[in-house]
Amino acid sequence: MSELRRFVQVDVFTREPLKGNPLAVVVDGAGLGESQMAAFARWTNLSETTFLLPPTDPAADYRVRIFTPGGELPFAGHPTLGSAHAWLASGGDPKQPGEVVQECGIGLVRVRRENGRLAFAAPPLRRSGPVQEPALREQVMQSLHLEADALLDLVWVDNGPGWMAARLASADAVLQLNPDFNVMRGLKLGVVGAYPPGSPQQFEVRAFVPTLGVPEDPVTGSLNAGLALWLQGAGLAPDCYVAAQGAALGRAGRIHVAREGAHCWIGGDVTPLVHGQVRL
Repeated sequence: MSELRRFVQVDVFTREPLKGNPLAVVVDGAGLGESQMAAFARWTNLSETTFLLPPTDPAADYRVRIFTPGGELPFAGHPTLGSAHAWLASGGDPKQPGEVVQECGIGLVRVRRENGRLAFAAPPLRRSGPVQEPALREQVMQSLHLEADALLDLVWVDNGPGWMAARLASADAVLQLNPDFNVMRGLKLGVVGAYPPGSPQQFEVRAFVPTLGVPEDPVTGSLNAGLALWLQGAGLAPDCYVAAQGAALGRAGRIHVAREGAHCWIGGDVTPLVHGQVRL
Protein backbone atom coordinates (compact mmCIF):
# COMPACT_ATOMS: atom_id res chain seq x y z
CA MET A 1 0.00 0.00 0.00
CA SER A 2 1.30 3.47 -0.87
CA GLU A 3 1.98 6.03 1.82
CA LEU A 4 3.00 9.67 2.09
CA ARG A 5 6.74 10.17 2.27
CA ARG A 6 8.83 13.31 2.74
CA PHE A 7 10.09 14.63 -0.59
CA VAL A 8 12.39 17.47 -1.62
CA GLN A 9 13.76 18.73 -4.90
CA VAL A 10 16.99 20.71 -4.93
CA ASP A 11 19.21 22.41 -7.50
CA VAL A 12 22.84 21.34 -7.16
CA PHE A 13 26.04 23.19 -8.09
CA THR A 14 24.34 26.57 -8.10
CA ARG A 15 23.21 29.37 -5.79
CA GLU A 16 20.77 30.61 -8.43
CA PRO A 17 17.56 28.58 -8.83
CA LEU A 18 17.15 26.74 -12.14
CA LYS A 19 20.81 27.12 -13.13
CA GLY A 20 22.24 23.86 -11.73
CA ASN A 21 21.29 20.19 -11.91
CA PRO A 22 17.97 19.28 -10.27
CA LEU A 23 17.70 16.30 -7.96
CA ALA A 24 14.59 14.62 -6.56
CA VAL A 25 15.04 13.11 -3.09
CA VAL A 26 12.63 10.78 -1.32
CA VAL A 27 13.72 11.33 2.27
CA ASP A 28 11.73 8.40 3.69
CA GLY A 29 12.83 5.68 1.28
CA ALA A 30 12.65 2.73 3.67
CA GLY A 31 10.24 0.02 2.54
CA LEU A 32 10.28 0.88 -1.14
CA GLY A 33 11.19 -1.87 -3.57
CA GLU A 34 13.67 -1.48 -6.39
CA SER A 35 10.91 -1.51 -9.01
CA GLN A 36 9.09 1.30 -7.19
CA MET A 37 12.25 3.36 -7.01
CA ALA A 38 12.97 2.82 -10.70
CA ALA A 39 9.40 3.70 -11.65
CA PHE A 40 9.48 6.93 -9.67
CA ALA A 41 12.83 7.90 -11.21
CA ARG A 42 11.31 7.39 -14.66
CA TRP A 43 8.34 9.51 -13.61
CA THR A 44 10.40 12.44 -12.34
CA ASN A 45 12.45 12.18 -15.57
CA LEU A 46 15.37 14.00 -13.93
CA SER A 47 18.94 12.93 -14.50
CA GLU A 48 18.87 11.38 -11.00
CA THR A 49 16.40 10.62 -8.23
CA THR A 50 17.61 9.37 -4.85
CA PHE A 51 16.09 7.45 -1.95
CA LEU A 52 17.44 7.84 1.59
CA LEU A 53 17.57 4.68 3.69
CA PRO A 54 18.95 3.57 7.05
CA PRO A 55 22.65 2.65 6.76
CA THR A 56 23.87 -0.94 6.82
CA ASP A 57 27.45 0.13 7.63
CA PRO A 58 27.82 1.39 11.24
CA ALA A 59 30.26 4.06 10.05
CA ALA A 60 27.66 5.66 7.75
CA ASP A 61 25.05 8.28 8.61
CA TYR A 62 22.60 7.16 5.92
CA ARG A 63 22.43 4.99 2.81
CA VAL A 64 21.36 6.25 -0.60
CA ARG A 65 20.20 4.54 -3.76
CA ILE A 66 20.61 6.55 -6.94
CA PHE A 67 18.44 6.05 -10.02
CA THR A 68 18.46 7.61 -13.48
CA PRO A 69 15.47 7.16 -15.82
CA GLY A 70 17.46 4.28 -17.32
CA GLY A 71 18.67 2.44 -14.21
CA GLU A 72 20.59 2.52 -10.94
CA LEU A 73 24.05 4.02 -10.40
CA PRO A 74 26.58 2.93 -7.76
CA PHE A 75 27.74 6.54 -7.29
CA ALA A 76 27.04 10.00 -8.66
CA GLY A 77 28.26 13.41 -7.55
CA HIS A 78 25.36 15.84 -7.65
CA PRO A 79 23.06 13.23 -6.01
CA THR A 80 25.66 12.89 -3.24
CA LEU A 81 25.67 16.61 -2.45
CA GLY A 82 21.90 16.97 -2.91
CA SER A 83 21.13 13.91 -0.79
CA ALA A 84 23.45 15.08 2.00
CA HIS A 85 21.75 18.48 1.95
CA ALA A 86 18.29 16.86 2.09
CA TRP A 87 19.32 14.53 4.92
CA LEU A 88 20.71 17.40 6.98
CA ALA A 89 17.75 19.70 6.25
CA SER A 90 15.36 16.91 7.30
CA GLY A 91 16.94 16.68 10.73
CA GLY A 92 19.86 14.34 10.14
CA ASP A 93 22.53 14.53 12.83
CA PRO A 94 25.98 13.38 11.68
CA LYS A 95 27.96 11.04 13.88
CA GLN A 96 31.01 13.25 13.27
CA PRO A 97 30.46 17.02 13.58
CA GLY A 98 30.98 18.83 10.30
CA GLU A 99 31.14 15.67 8.19
CA VAL A 100 28.48 13.38 6.75
CA VAL A 101 29.33 9.80 5.75
CA GLN A 102 27.17 8.47 2.93
CA GLU A 103 26.82 4.79 2.11
CA CYS A 104 26.18 4.01 -1.56
CA GLY A 105 26.99 1.40 -4.18
CA ILE A 106 30.73 2.08 -4.19
CA GLY A 107 31.00 2.10 -0.40
CA LEU A 108 31.42 5.04 1.97
CA VAL A 109 31.76 8.62 0.69
CA ARG A 110 32.74 11.50 2.98
CA VAL A 111 30.86 14.80 2.63
CA ARG A 112 32.05 17.85 4.52
CA ARG A 113 30.40 21.16 5.33
CA GLU A 114 32.58 24.24 5.07
CA ASN A 115 31.52 27.88 4.79
CA GLY A 116 27.99 26.84 3.86
CA ARG A 117 29.07 24.66 0.94
CA LEU A 118 29.05 20.87 0.76
CA ALA A 119 31.90 18.92 -0.82
CA PHE A 120 32.51 15.20 -1.25
CA ALA A 121 35.85 13.43 -1.24
CA ALA A 122 36.54 12.22 -4.78
CA PRO A 123 36.49 8.42 -4.77
CA PRO A 124 39.52 6.65 -6.29
CA LEU A 125 39.45 5.79 -9.96
CA ARG A 126 38.50 2.20 -10.70
CA ARG A 127 39.90 2.53 -14.19
CA SER A 128 42.38 5.09 -15.46
CA GLY A 129 44.92 5.61 -18.22
CA PRO A 130 44.55 6.17 -21.97
CA VAL A 131 41.72 4.56 -23.91
CA GLN A 132 43.63 2.15 -26.12
CA GLU A 133 40.78 0.47 -28.01
CA PRO A 134 40.79 1.86 -31.60
CA ALA A 135 37.06 1.21 -32.01
CA LEU A 136 36.23 3.28 -28.92
CA ARG A 137 38.44 6.15 -30.05
CA GLU A 138 36.80 6.11 -33.48
CA GLN A 139 33.33 6.05 -31.91
CA VAL A 140 34.18 9.07 -29.75
CA MET A 141 35.54 11.07 -32.68
CA GLN A 142 32.57 10.23 -34.90
CA SER A 143 30.00 10.97 -32.20
CA LEU A 144 31.61 14.35 -31.48
CA HIS A 145 32.35 15.12 -35.17
CA LEU A 146 36.05 15.56 -34.39
CA GLU A 147 39.11 15.30 -36.54
CA ALA A 148 41.88 13.14 -35.05
CA ASP A 149 44.12 16.12 -34.20
CA ALA A 150 41.29 17.81 -32.23
CA LEU A 151 41.29 15.03 -29.62
CA LEU A 152 44.20 15.88 -27.32
CA ASP A 153 43.54 13.06 -24.85
CA LEU A 154 41.06 10.23 -24.39
CA VAL A 155 41.37 8.60 -20.98
CA TRP A 156 39.41 6.53 -18.49
CA VAL A 157 38.25 8.48 -15.43
CA ASP A 158 35.93 5.78 -14.11
CA ASN A 159 35.02 6.13 -10.42
CA GLY A 160 31.95 3.90 -10.63
CA PRO A 161 29.63 5.09 -13.43
CA GLY A 162 32.11 4.18 -16.21
CA TRP A 163 33.31 7.59 -17.39
CA MET A 164 35.84 8.21 -20.12
CA ALA A 165 37.05 11.74 -20.81
CA ALA A 166 38.02 13.58 -23.97
CA ARG A 167 40.20 16.70 -23.69
CA LEU A 168 39.88 19.35 -26.39
CA ALA A 169 42.02 22.41 -27.08
CA SER A 170 39.71 24.99 -25.52
CA ALA A 171 36.53 25.64 -23.60
CA ASP A 172 35.09 27.19 -26.75
CA ALA A 173 35.66 23.93 -28.66
CA VAL A 174 33.73 22.10 -25.93
CA LEU A 175 30.82 24.53 -26.10
CA GLN A 176 30.58 24.24 -29.89
CA LEU A 177 30.09 20.45 -29.87
CA ASN A 178 26.91 19.12 -31.44
CA PRO A 179 27.05 15.39 -30.63
CA ASP A 180 25.46 12.55 -32.54
CA PHE A 181 23.83 10.56 -29.74
CA ASN A 182 22.96 7.63 -31.98
CA VAL A 183 26.64 7.09 -32.75
CA MET A 184 27.54 7.72 -29.12
CA ARG A 185 25.16 5.12 -27.71
CA GLY A 186 26.77 2.93 -25.10
CA LEU A 187 29.36 5.54 -24.06
CA LYS A 188 29.50 7.59 -20.86
CA LEU A 189 31.59 10.42 -22.18
CA GLY A 190 32.86 13.60 -20.56
CA VAL A 191 34.53 16.39 -22.51
CA VAL A 192 36.77 19.08 -21.02
CA GLY A 193 38.58 22.12 -22.38
CA ALA A 194 40.51 24.93 -20.69
CA TYR A 195 39.59 28.60 -20.58
CA PRO A 196 42.26 31.24 -21.29
CA PRO A 197 44.47 32.18 -18.31
CA GLY A 198 42.83 34.67 -15.98
CA SER A 199 39.26 33.47 -16.61
CA PRO A 200 36.94 33.03 -13.60
CA GLN A 201 36.62 29.32 -14.45
CA GLN A 202 39.51 27.12 -15.49
CA PHE A 203 37.57 24.51 -17.49
CA GLU A 204 34.33 23.97 -19.38
CA VAL A 205 32.89 20.48 -18.96
CA ARG A 206 30.11 18.59 -20.74
CA ALA A 207 28.77 15.11 -19.91
CA PHE A 208 26.99 12.80 -22.36
CA VAL A 209 25.15 9.68 -21.19
CA PRO A 210 22.54 8.77 -23.85
CA THR A 211 22.24 5.16 -22.65
CA LEU A 212 20.90 6.30 -19.27
CA GLY A 213 18.09 8.32 -20.81
CA VAL A 214 19.98 11.60 -20.24
CA PRO A 215 21.64 12.63 -23.51
CA GLU A 216 23.45 15.51 -21.79
CA ASP A 217 23.68 15.88 -18.02
CA PRO A 218 23.54 19.52 -16.88
CA VAL A 219 26.20 19.38 -14.12
CA THR A 220 28.01 16.19 -13.16
CA GLY A 221 29.84 15.67 -9.87
CA SER A 222 31.15 12.16 -10.53
CA LEU A 223 32.65 13.17 -13.88
CA ASN A 224 34.24 16.27 -12.40
CA ALA A 225 35.68 14.15 -9.58
CA GLY A 226 37.28 11.80 -12.08
CA LEU A 227 38.48 14.70 -14.22
CA ALA A 228 40.06 16.38 -11.20
CA LEU A 229 42.08 13.31 -10.24
CA TRP A 230 43.30 12.91 -13.83
CA LEU A 231 43.94 16.59 -14.64
CA GLN A 232 45.74 17.29 -11.38
CA GLY A 233 47.71 14.06 -11.56
CA ALA A 234 48.80 14.89 -15.12
CA GLY A 235 49.83 18.44 -14.22
CA LEU A 236 47.03 19.93 -16.34
CA ALA A 237 45.15 21.60 -13.46
CA PRO A 238 46.10 23.46 -10.26
CA ASP A 239 45.30 22.16 -6.79
CA CYS A 240 42.28 24.47 -6.57
CA TYR A 241 40.08 25.51 -9.47
CA VAL A 242 36.51 26.11 -10.58
CA ALA A 243 34.93 24.24 -13.49
CA ALA A 244 31.85 25.40 -15.38
CA GLN A 245 29.22 23.08 -16.80
CA GLY A 246 25.75 23.40 -18.24
CA ALA A 247 26.05 26.47 -20.48
CA ALA A 248 25.05 24.45 -23.53
CA LEU A 249 21.74 23.68 -21.77
CA GLY A 250 21.11 27.18 -20.43
CA ARG A 251 22.53 26.35 -16.98
CA ALA A 252 25.45 27.87 -15.08
CA GLY A 253 26.80 25.12 -12.84
CA ARG A 254 29.99 25.74 -10.88
CA ILE A 255 32.10 22.93 -9.45
CA HIS A 256 34.70 23.89 -6.84
CA VAL A 257 37.71 21.57 -6.74
CA ALA A 258 40.29 21.60 -3.96
CA ARG A 259 43.11 19.15 -3.38
CA GLU A 260 44.17 18.98 0.27
CA GLY A 261 46.78 16.39 1.13
CA ALA A 262 45.61 12.95 0.08
CA HIS A 263 42.05 14.07 -0.68
CA CYS A 264 40.47 15.91 -3.58
CA TRP A 265 37.22 17.63 -2.60
CA ILE A 266 34.44 18.31 -5.13
CA GLY A 267 32.17 21.06 -3.86
CA GLY A 268 29.08 22.93 -4.90
CA ASP A 269 26.20 24.97 -3.60
CA VAL A 270 22.78 23.36 -3.12
CA THR A 271 19.61 25.43 -3.55
CA PRO A 272 16.33 23.93 -2.25
CA LEU A 273 13.32 24.47 -4.53
CA VAL A 274 10.51 22.05 -3.57
CA HIS A 275 9.53 20.60 -0.21
CA GLY A 276 6.53 18.42 0.49
CA GLN A 277 5.23 14.86 0.34
CA VAL A 278 4.94 12.21 -2.33
CA ARG A 279 2.60 9.22 -2.30
CA LEU A 280 4.58 6.02 -2.99
